[in-house]
This record gives sequence, C-alpha cells and structure tokens, in this order.
Amino acid sequence: MRGPGTWWRGKSTPAKVETYTRWSFHFFAVMEVVSVALPVIGEMSSKLGGWLLLMVSAHAAVSALVVSRALDWVCGRREQPVRLMWALGAVTAAVAATGLAVVEYGPKGDGVDSAAGSVFGAAVFFGVGIIALGMHSRRRVCALAAGFAAGAGLFVFLISRSVFATLVIALIALLGSGFFAFVAVFSVWLLKAVYELDEARETRARLAVAEERLRFGRDLHDVMGRNLSVIALKSELAVQLARRGRPEAVEQMIEVQRIAGESQREVRDVVRGYREADLEVELAGAQGVLTAAGIECRVTGRAAGLPVEVQSALAWVVREAATNVLRHGNAGRCSVGVRVSEGRVVLTVENDGAAGASHGGGGSGIAGLRERLAAVDGTLDAGRIGEAVFRLVAEVPLTGAGLREVSA
Repeated sequence: MRGPGTWWRGKSTPAKVETYTRWSFHFFAVMEVVSVALPVIGEMSSKLGGWLLLMVSAHAAVSALVVSRALDWVCGRREQPVRLMWALGAVTAAVAATGLAVVEYGPKGDGVDSAAGSVFGAAVFFGVGIIALGMHSRRRVCALAAGFAAGAGLFVFLISRSVFATLVIALIALLGSGFFAFVAVFSVWLLKAVYELDEARETRARLAVAEERLRFGRDLHDVMGRNLSVIALKSELAVQLARRGRPEAVEQMIEVQRIAGESQREVRDVVRGYREADLEVELAGAQGVLTAAGIECRVTGRAAGLPVEVQSALAWVVREAATNVLRHGNAGRCSVGVRVSEGRVVLTVENDGAAGASHGGGGSGIAGLRERLAAVDGTLDAGRIGEAVFRLVAEVPLTGAGLREVSA
C-alpha cells in the first residue's frame, strides 16, 4: 500500500508547488472557521452567534471553492471563475459589514467587539487575498484591495459618523487585504514560473535530440547528395550509349556500380561515427548539461585507454541516462562512475529523482541500450533503489588488447 510519503514523493516539483499553494489557501478557510467563527459563539448570544457562525462558515466554503477553481485556471485547466469571484466579493462585503454593524449596534463588551472585529478582518483579508488568485492584472488587484478598504471606511462613517474610526478601519483593511493580495500574487507567479521552467527543461531535451537528428541528416545529405547526382548522370549517359549500341555503356555502368559501392561505404562510415561515441566526451557533456539544469552532477573514474567499441557502447548509455534524468525525473543530484573490475568495465549512474519518474525503464530507450550492449557481450540493469534513488548499471567485458592498454 502507498503511504502519504510515497504520494508526495511521487509528484513532480511543479505538482508539489501547486499542491502546497492550493492547500495553503485552503488552510485560510479552515483558520477562518476555527479561529474566528467558533469563538464568536462564546462571546455572543446563541442566536446572534449562530448567525455569524453560519455567515463565516459560508464565506469559508465559498473561499475554498474559489481557491480550487482559480488555481485550476492559473494552471490552464479551466476558464477564469469570474462569477464565483463576484460571489465571493459579495459574501465578503456582507460578512464584513455584519461584523462592523455588530461592533456598533450589537451587545456591548470588549469580548463582543473583539470577536466581531475578527469577523470583519478575516472576511476582508482572506476574501481579497483569495479573489486575487484569479485576477490577471496587478493593477486590478491593487484596485480590489483599495476598493474594499474604501468601502469599509465609508460603511463605518455612515454608521458611526466618526472620522477617526473611518480612517483606522480603512487603513487596517488596506494593509491587511494588501498583504494577503501580495501573498496571492506572489504564489501565482511562483507557480507559473515553476511550470514554465519544467516545460523549458523538457523542451531543451527535445531540442537536443532534434539537433542531433538534423546534424545526422546534414551529414548524410552531404555524403549521398553528390554521389546520387553522379549516379543519375552516368546512368542516363549509359542509357543513351546503349541505345546507340556503343560499348562505352558497359564502362559507364561499371562506374555507376563503383560509385554505388563507395556510397555504401561512406554511409557506413557516417553511421559508425555516430555509433562510436567518445565516452570521455559524453561524460563531460552529461556533467555540463545536468549542472546547467540545476542538478548536482559528480563524475568519477576515467575512460582513457578503453577499447573503442567499449567506449562507444558505454557512451550511449551515458547519453541516454542523462536524457532520462533531464526529461523524466525530479533529481537534485546525479553521480556517474566508471571503473574496471575483473576484466569488465562497469558504468554506474545514480540519481535521486526516482519518485514519479519512469526513466524509460520499460521503454524503447533502455531496450535499445540493451541491444547495443549485447553486441559487445555487455549487460544493463536499471531500477529503483529504495524509494527515491534510481540506479543504472552497465557492464561491458574488456577485450584482450583493451585490457592490456588499461593495465599499462
């Protein structure tokens, strides 16, 4: 069975930030009921306290609903909840006005005034902050906080005719709602930034693959374009000579055959150049790319002196492993080690981003690597070690010549 810890570790970084943001604002609604609504019952009569409890609870419920819809809108999953935001604004104004009216016209006593003032403050502060989650413009957010502050001040002036009380309440409403609005705007900005960074990381990995394919395509075009043009011309010339009964047609077709065979060899050389990757280069490249992505990467061991076929096979393992760490995992650290043990070269890649990451364990990437390693009698093991560590181990036997070079 999966526990709460596994559920949390199974989320990507953007999903964790979203969950944290969502439940932080839901907690505002819970605190409004627990710390504001419930104490009202003990300070007021059962009837008045019950009405205030009902109003604050309704405000908290609408607030929680707006939080869910607004954050879904921020993440692009639904439309902006405009009607719900207007409804929350109306409920916020009603609850805040009721709290101020109780202070002015309700039962007298410091406890009553304090409880009613808490109802006013919680409604305005939390309400404005949660509405700000679903707003595009920062100017509108500022106007929202200023509007509620002005409205609260005007309402106090109408019921008390006190300029001092008006200014105090307006200032309190402006500062409190402004603070919670700032928290909401910053939270939305942070959530969007995290999602954009994650998308940029995936895009960079895709672009790296696309760039490699384009480079291969350009090299193949350079090799084949000229030779195919020559083959086409000589074939056409051979046809014309054959129609005229000229013996030179045979010589032209022999030349076409020679160019075709040469083209095959050149294509094999191009493909071999890509397959025979350099392990030292791949290790340095993987370390550079992972470090640039904010992942601490440590490389140990040396590849110098290893046979070309061993380096080529292990270089592809390093390339695939680095791509998987970038594309799938949520790693903060990655270690790559190369060592020679009992006539075998052992490459180990470990990262702490196993939670929520497939790492291509059952996909074509790992299957392709196993095929490459099998061609040099190598093996590949990949899987999780514990809850958070993903380990990939590739072993390739050394040839006799390669072993002498390494031992020397």
